[in-house]
Amino acid sequence: MENVLFDLVFDIPADQAFTYKIDEKKLATVGKRVMVPFGRRDCLAYIIGQRESPPEGVKPDVIKTIRRVVDEETIFDNTNIELAKWMADFYFCSTGQALSVMIPSGRKIVVPNLPEDEEITEPTLSISNEQADALLEITNSREQIIEGKEQPTLPEMFYLFGVTGSGKTEVFIRAAQHFLNAGKSVIYLVPEISLTHQTAQMIGSRFGSLAATLHSGMSPSARLTQWTRIRNGETPIVVGPRSAVFAPVKNLGLIIIDEEHDGSYKSGNTPRYHARQIAIRRCAQEGAKLVMGSATPSAEAWKLMADGGSIKRLDLSRRVSGGGMPEIKAVSLAKTGGCLTKELKDEIRLTAQMGRQTILFLNRRGFAHFYQCPDCGHEQTCRRCSVSLTWHKSRGRCICHYCGYSEIPPAACSNCGCVEAGYRGFGTQMIEEEVRNTFPDLRIRRVDADTAGKRGGLEDSLLLFKSGMVDILLGTQMVAKGLNFPNVRLVGVVFADTGLHMPDFRAAERTFSLIVQVAGRAGRYFPDSKVIVQTLRLEDPVITRSCALDVSGFFNAELQMRKALGFPPFTRLIRFVIRSKIEKNADQAIKRLASLVEPLLPKNADKLGPAECPISVINGNYRRQLILRSSSMGIIHRITHELLPLYEKGKDLKTYLEIDVDPVSML
Repeated sequence: MENVLFDLVFDIPADQAFTYKIDEKKLATVGKRVMVPFGRRDCLAYIIGQRESPPEGVKPDVIKTIRRVVDEETIFDNTNIELAKWMADFYFCSTGQALSVMIPSGRKIVVPNLPEDEEITEPTLSISNEQADALLEITNSREQIIEGKEQPTLPEMFYLFGVTGSGKTEVFIRAAQHFLNAGKSVIYLVPEISLTHQTAQMIGSRFGSLAATLHSGMSPSARLTQWTRIRNGETPIVVGPRSAVFAPVKNLGLIIIDEEHDGSYKSGNTPRYHARQIAIRRCAQEGAKLVMGSATPSAEAWKLMADGGSIKRLDLSRRVSGGGMPEIKAVSLAKTGGCLTKELKDEIRLTAQMGRQTILFLNRRGFAHFYQCPDCGHEQTCRRCSVSLTWHKSRGRCICHYCGYSEIPPAACSNCGCVEAGYRGFGTQMIEEEVRNTFPDLRIRRVDADTAGKRGGLEDSLLLFKSGMVDILLGTQMVAKGLNFPNVRLVGVVFADTGLHMPDFRAAERTFSLIVQVAGRAGRYFPDSKVIVQTLRLEDPVITRSCALDVSGFFNAELQMRKALGFPPFTRLIRFVIRSKIEKNADQAIKRLASLVEPLLPKNADKLGPAECPISVINGNYRRQLILRSSSMGIIHRITHELLPLYEKGKDLKTYLEIDVDPVSML
């Protein structure tokens, strides 16, 4: 009986294909997953090619046999394989690692409880002239593929830039409807799972069973079921966060990236891809269009929109639901005893008396976020990470938000014995306690990683708030963007300065975006809304410009500073992070990496470091970094490809190297 040879890849760092054989009757084909012996165990592998003969130098009798074919039908096609190979090259991962994030891991197809087929529901609401003009630009623009010519290097890209509540979502949905009517498919990306539910409901009501949802909160089997329906062409519109950019839709016509500025579009694990870059690549490959949108674009997008750049800007300048832009006021926290200033308390009470709702925002969960001694200045830090422990009063423990380490708080300073030592600053739990004590008659709900981790916790809280069963919703960035609550009059930013202390060149941009975005939750349907921004830095330009909603002023100043300092979007970066349980090994490895890269650097590229990472220890791993910088990604990409083989030859087995192309977080 004749055997068939296949090339397989695994979800491991080794970027090479391994050849296996199988009885031709077992129906293995390119695009299926198989179980094979690999080392001392059986592993899941992806078939990416078929071959006529063994690789050069490999004897036929040493080729191992595929044990089992996992899939009855093919899961991925040549387009997926080509995209995975591009990701492997661009993000310095393996083809198997790239395929693993593109394809759900479930092995069981679940038959979903689906509604009957529904026709697309025509919208009944009229749209503004600005919305209509934007829609016309998106739908009537030039064709992407011209017969007889190669596809363009970049796809046609648009950016809906408008104030919060200006109707970007309606333009997105009508653009999606246009492409669906033309027989095309649409991918609609949102940054957070909390927004996935809201957007999925909206799209479900408009498009019925034509829509599918993909996100990490689903079980692997449920994701695989949806994946299969999408691949079969049953659901031509897909909604989800970052990983939904890989949805295997047929005849892709449009990708939408809502809240494009959001950092969660960048993966923090290998492969460290950015959904925006994948979307651009897919649109270019498949002749689709890309539409992004935000009230606070990323610095990269802002620059590409300026001076007739590669992204066409479409402005939406007015709110469309009868609301006005909120009155925003910055107030000082300097002489405030608790978490809430008198101004904010007065507005909360007035808002409740009017039968309206309040959102309180702080980007810090827990009760208090650092332990400090007033005598010696000692801070209580994690034993395994170089970060402060956060006091979680409900658990009675101090917890590290990076590795999960926890301990009981000390009764006195461990350094000098001072009994006045204690926790300073505040988190969402402390705000909740103060709000409950101050307003015992109001209904309060907290939304952060601690509460949202409970099954259905996030959805339940948002549903209760939207239905008017909660007076005050307090939480972290989960409540800061995208969500639409008609009855919200007041938004309180409890402490606006949190992000400004971060040692990251994007700290000002993140802080500005968060304040503007959370302010946008107020007054979407009424003209009398207010936003109170509590701060210790009343004169900081980031605070003053965010309170003035001065997006252009902020980015003009920010980009001028970035250009002077040589940071993105005027340069491109590749960040190398060495981590090791042994500090000496991490130090030696990063110095060796720096010495190897030095002779490879041309005049138009430089390196930053070697140095400790801003968070130098996480979970017992010492972290050191080196950053390559140039105005051209091609230059530092080529350097990295030359550098890695040299580094691997003498690599210490007790160290691990992470490579991050176009890093979003520098911590």
